[in-house]
Amino acid sequence: MEITGIIAEYNPFHNGHLYQIHKIKEQSDSLIIAVMSGSFTQRGEAAIFDKWQRAKCAVKSGCDIVLELPFAFACRSAQDFARGGVSLLNRLGMVTQLAFGAESPDLAELQNIAHQLDNKLFQTKLHAHIAHGLSYAQAISASLDSQEKSAELIKQPNNILAIEYLRSLHLLNSPIRPLLIPRQGAGYHEKKITGALASAAAIRQVLYQKDSTVNLDGVLPPAAAELVKQQLTGQLPEMNRLYLPLKVKLLTSQLMHLQKIYGINEGLENRILDQSQSTGSWQELIKAVTTKRYPASRIARTLLYLLMDIDKETIALFDQTGPLYARLLAASPQGKNILKGLKANSSIPLITKTSQYLTSHKRREPFANLTPLEQMLRLDTLATELRSLTCEKAMPRNDFQQSPLFIR
Repeated sequence: MEITGIIAEYNPFHNGHLYQIHKIKEQSDSLIIAVMSGSFTQRGEAAIFDKWQRAKCAVKSGCDIVLELPFAFACRSAQDFARGGVSLLNRLGMVTQLAFGAESPDLAELQNIAHQLDNKLFQTKLHAHIAHGLSYAQAISASLDSQEKSAELIKQPNNILAIEYLRSLHLLNSPIRPLLIPRQGAGYHEKKITGALASAAAIRQVLYQKDSTVNLDGVLPPAAAELVKQQLTGQLPEMNRLYLPLKVKLLTSQLMHLQKIYGINEGLENRILDQSQSTGSWQELIKAVTTKRYPASRIARTLLYLLMDIDKETIALFDQTGPLYARLLAASPQGKNILKGLKANSSIPLITKTSQYLTSHKRREPFANLTPLEQMLRLDTLATELRSLTCEKAMPRNDFQQSPLFIR
């Protein structure tokens, strides 16, 4: 049986995602398992709809199973996001191919770059460029030296993720085959809607601006369009609602404690503390702290780590273990039929009921008393409730109350 994995955010699910699913179905009668970020995205922002809403849209649009990518990997750099997603799919023991989009249609060239990344000489160059203030993507591009075509490819966001997926498959020696589906329509960062294949960024912009002159029905599959229409006024997440709690955290934290937080090094804690004195919102603080070396997405993620008290030691442990469970969010009838097979073949547990692995009472015990699985799951549950705080009205469900959605 062909089973295709997808690693995505679906923030929100749009026609570009639907196009990818259709291309997969054109090539084979495949079941599709999506590993999706949960409450927060790779860029350190609250997902525009909650993870169950987004999972339901994905299943109604052609996915058979949607699993949550643990927060410990979902809200990380492209390298860590890709490694977490690929590792989770690999551990399921049933996925035969990984589908992903890229601006480039040249799989061989992307694989060539991916295989270079872990070469010792390349790594030496990479770290030297990072030490001189370049971002990760810029450092990769610079390390490719005279390879102009490769250096140009690395500037595109989906190419970067594609390369990291291929790199992870190679490092894991995974039997999962890569399936490259060239990206169609608007660019990743394109903020204008000019056709049926708009970017997620453009769609989010319309939703936040409440621009009634733009009809999103043409760029969203029916399930996502219906979700947008049902969404209550004021329910879109606003990161600025976390700014006051962050200020309190910064005010009451010892410097030594801040220095242990993941993402903070080279005195970044002092820059955050200094800029927090003169800024008035979450986004203003990110903009004030951002530098050439520390891009806005990294700062946004670091502020979340501060709020959630995630230290370097914890992330180092998770990087060693990889994803320790597969958390089921939603499934189609066909997906439900293979759950027993997944449980039998997977090297990690399939979680359908959170309280069987972590209770709300257990979550409040000292962190050191929890197993690595409980620690990882704790972050997912905290992220769900932290996202709820970004909404004007309390969200009606959390991880301890909500069961997986079985969509007919």
